[in-house]
Amino acid sequence: MAVYTHVSAEALAAFLRRYDVGELISAKGIAEGVENSNYLVDTDRGRFILTLYEKRVAAGDLPFFMALLDHLDAKGLPVPPAIKDREGREIQELEGRPACLIKFLSGVSLSHPTPAQALAAGDAMGAMHRAVADFAPARPNSMGLESWRPLFERCGRSLDEIAPGLHDTLGTALDKVEAQWPAHDLDRGAIHADLFPDNVLMLGDRVTGLIDFYFACTDIRVYDLAVMHTAWSFDADGRRYDAAVGDALVTGYERHFPLSPFERGIFDTLACGACIRFALSRAWDWLNTPQDALVMRKDPLAYVRRLNHYDPEL
Repeated sequence: MAVYTHVSAEALAAFLRRYDVGELISAKGIAEGVENSNYLVDTDRGRFILTLYEKRVAAGDLPFFMALLDHLDAKGLPVPPAIKDREGREIQELEGRPACLIKFLSGVSLSHPTPAQALAAGDAMGAMHRAVADFAPARPNSMGLESWRPLFERCGRSLDEIAPGLHDTLGTALDKVEAQWPAHDLDRGAIHADLFPDNVLMLGDRVTGLIDFYFACTDIRVYDLAVMHTAWSFDADGRRYDAAVGDALVTGYERHFPLSPFERGIFDTLACGACIRFALSRAWDWLNTPQDALVMRKDPLAYVRRLNHYDPEL
C-alpha cells in the first residue's frame, strides 16, 4: 500500500456519502507498499480501507479482482471484499482514479514470522486455492514469465546504477529460468501471486486476513507457493534462509495439495522465477518512483540474494 494520489477531506466526505457507512471522522494515508494509494478511514460507524488504483492496476482488471474477492468471501475465506454503495456499485471514481471502499480486517502483518505462523499461512493459501476450484473468470498474469524479459530490457544498464554487475546477474538468471520454465505440465488456476507477510494479517498464530489481491491472476498454482516461499523464508535483506519457516509453509499448503514429484522437482525453478520477477519490479520502482510520493521503496538486491539459495550456480 502507498499514497500517490492525495484526497482532500471534503472529497472523501462526499465520496462516503454514496455509502451507508456513516460520517467521516478521520483518514490517514498508508505508506507501506508500492502499488496503489491507500487510506485508513474511520467513520462514526466503523473503519474501512479506501483504495485508489494507480497506473499499474488497469481499470479493466478491477472486475476480475472484485469477483475473486466476492467468491472467496462467499466461501468463508478471510478476505476484504469491496463494499457496495447504495446503488450496488463496488467500483467508483475519486480524484480521477478508480476507487473502492474496502472492508477492514483486524490483525497485524508480520515482520518476522515464526514456523507456527508460516504453517497457518501455508494452510490459508491451500484453502484459498481449494476455494477457487469453481471460479470461472480468468486473467493473464501481467507480471508473469512473459513480462520479465521486456521489463529487464526497459531497465537496461540502469540496473548497474543500483549495484555494479546487476544487469548481467539478472540477465544470466533470466536466460536460465526461461529455458527451464514448465510449459503445460502443472495445474493452473486463480492465484494471489503476491502473498508476502505484509499481505497476511494474523492474530497470534491465526490468519485473520488475506489482502492486496491486485496481482491476482490465472497461472501455475504451485508458482503461488513458490512466490510465498521466497517472501517468507528469508530475512528482510535476503541474506539468511530460515528452513523451519520455509518447510512449515510447504507443510501447511500440503494439507490441501500434496506436491507431486514433478512439482517438487521444478519448485526451485519457479522460486528463481519469483526472485527475478520481484527483483525486476523493485528495480523499476527504485529507478522510477517519484521522490515526492509517500511510499517505501523496496530493495531489489534483497531478491537478487535469494536467487543463490534456489540455484547455487547463480
